[in-house]
Amino acid sequence: MRDLNGQPNAPFWRDLPVVVTGGAGFVGTALVRDLKTLGADVKIVRSAEHDLRDPVAARAAVDGAEIVIHLAANVGGIGFNRRNPAPLVYDNMMMAANVFEQSRLAGVSKLVSACTVCAYPKFTPTPFSEGDIWDGYPEETNAPYGLAKKMMLVLSETYRSQYDFNSCVPVVVNLYGPGDHFSLEDSHVIPAMIRKFDEAQKSRAPEVVMWGSGSPSREFLYVDDAARALLLAAQHLDASVPVNIGTGIETRIRDLAELIARLTDYTGSIVWDTSKPDGQPTRCLDVSRARELIGFEAQTDLKDGLCSTIEWYRSTATKM
Repeated sequence: MRDLNGQPNAPFWRDLPVVVTGGAGFVGTALVRDLKTLGADVKIVRSAEHDLRDPVAARAAVDGAEIVIHLAANVGGIGFNRRNPAPLVYDNMMMAANVFEQSRLAGVSKLVSACTVCAYPKFTPTPFSEGDIWDGYPEETNAPYGLAKKMMLVLSETYRSQYDFNSCVPVVVNLYGPGDHFSLEDSHVIPAMIRKFDEAQKSRAPEVVMWGSGSPSREFLYVDDAARALLLAAQHLDASVPVNIGTGIETRIRDLAELIARLTDYTGSIVWDTSKPDGQPTRCLDVSRARELIGFEAQTDLKDGLCSTIEWYRSTATKM
């Protein structure tokens, strides 16, 4: 019987050849760190060396691996999504298709391909249940990226049924943590807010302007918890069904902004620019399937995770 204690099994990973696409990125860095601690033989696939949109490059990337964890993606925040819809579709679909096909041809034993909460329909009842993922079109600014990533569920199911190729596609909620991308234009909501409030605090700005109305909700998962979930999926998830990876805790954007303002010691006003898009109205996941199938539960409280992220950002901001 499987031991679903919520922690990676070191003997499973020891000396195991593992390829991590996007291994030098935000989530990949945390995952590679944990894999090395567990004793895995890790190969980091970087876009500068392997263009996964090219099948030949994809094959070279995955050759020799027992397990492939596919994290490489063309991804950004709402502003980036609005400017780059076509590359978001093309790049992510081509990378996924090539990683699946070339992993199969290379004899990879297991592929873990990370999907996104953006794959869910725009109007999904909360908490989002995996059974609802095909019941509508994603929120428009996220749709090109979300639909490209959702196709990985189809790849997983069809490759399992036709080729008996073992893969899984965990559906990961909004992530944050040390090592994130802090661009004001292209980053996700938490790093963008941290940078805005930190700079406003230092300059003593009287107000900070935020996009949208502040009324939508999101769910946020700390990057170290996400890395652990991916390891558990590799160990335990031998099925192509979607599995939500998150905290199950809903946070309003307005509440998030007020919390980050307090944690960065910003005392000015917060102004909401309602001419900017809100994105999806709500996001909160039913995470019971992850507990049942892989033993995963988030461990990092949002406030604690934000404190760690702010500390990391402030220690590195001068080097950016």
